[in-house]
Amino acid sequence: MHRETTSWYSPALNKQMPIATYGHYGFALLMIPTAAADYLEYERFQLIDALSPYIKNGKMKVFSINSMNNESWMNNSMEPAHKAIRQNQFNAYVHNEVLPFIRNNTSNNTMVYTCGASFGALHAMNLFLKRPDIINGVISMSGVYDLTEYTKGFWDEQVYYNSPIHYIPNLNDAWYLNKIKASHHIHISTGSGEYEDPSANRRFSQVLWDKGVWHDLEVWGPDIRHDWSTWRQMLPDIIRRKF
Repeated sequence: MHRETTSWYSPALNKQMPIATYGHYGFALLMIPTAAADYLEYERFQLIDALSPYIKNGKMKVFSINSMNNESWMNNSMEPAHKAIRQNQFNAYVHNEVLPFIRNNTSNNTMVYTCGASFGALHAMNLFLKRPDIINGVISMSGVYDLTEYTKGFWDEQVYYNSPIHYIPNLNDAWYLNKIKASHHIHISTGSGEYEDPSANRRFSQVLWDKGVWHDLEVWGPDIRHDWSTWRQMLPDIIRRKF
């Protein structure tokens, strides 16, 4: 499997940011790490290996970036308002730097989908919903879509605007809604086992249906827990059946 790593100094984040690329051709899958992990997390936990048949045959090209959660919501030494600022800087980095990088390494017509597990699922969904004009869809696994799960009681306008379960019910801009509704790939999957939260996924699914947004919600069984073994099974299965 073709693999490359590179980095650049991000103006949005004011630091060097690496990215790993796997494959040559196909649609682009932008992977957002879990928790406070880095751009090689999906490789370390063999999820890239699990996707390798689809990467090698040119179905997809995978891009994996660093998270910034350890400099925002998971950093207990930061002022909460500063965490929200860092979140917005991360969004700007993805939308204004990573997406052009992907386009330059594929084509302007290549479909781009965000993907993440756990905390990465929330980020993947949020990044798509904020810019459905440049991101074509999302695969979110084992997530919750309420940012207050991570903010330790802090609430401000920027938490609201990064918490999909809060801002989507009030989203009435026809341009945004039509772009979101135009996606044929909004996939939400979760298990029902240990440390999973299927009720959170059902609540967010209902929010999307209430706005007329078509999507898949799949709730796997009680043997499916919040763990890498789940995502190594879940993501290839979604790619095989849905793409």
